[in-house]
Amino acid sequence: MMSCNKDEFEDIETQNRQEIEKYISDHNLNASSTSSGLYYVIEKEGTGTRPNANSDVKVKYKGYFTNGNTFDESAAGITFNLQQVISGWTEGIQLFKEGGKGVLLIPSSLGYGSSGSSGSIPPNSVIIFDIELVDVL
Repeated sequence: MMSCNKDEFEDIETQNRQEIEKYISDHNLNASSTSSGLYYVIEKEGTGTRPNANSDVKVKYKGYFTNGNTFDESAAGITFNLQQVISGWTEGIQLFKEGGKGVLLIPSSLGYGSSGSSGSIPPNSVIIFDIELVDVL
């Protein structure tokens, strides 16, 4: 079994941050970041309830890489508890109110990490989600 040493982890974090910042610059986004390294853009704040980390929510989304290739989407929306998803979603979706829309730019440490996901998301990948928070249940 192999593990990343601290330097390798910091290199990946730095690479992810640079990749996200380049994407933000290239797409002229007005993004903010959290202390965890999550970047986000609030395009429409919404007017409803703001979820907490234990909320059940319904979300429409499109997930893609910085090169624009889509790996997943749900135009109809899916319902889930915020404890059942990657930490980038748990943290990021709480930034929206019902009816809100925006973008989450998630470093691998808050996504699928060094293992990736079922072949569709390579290890250490930055992932981006267009999000619409439809409902807080």
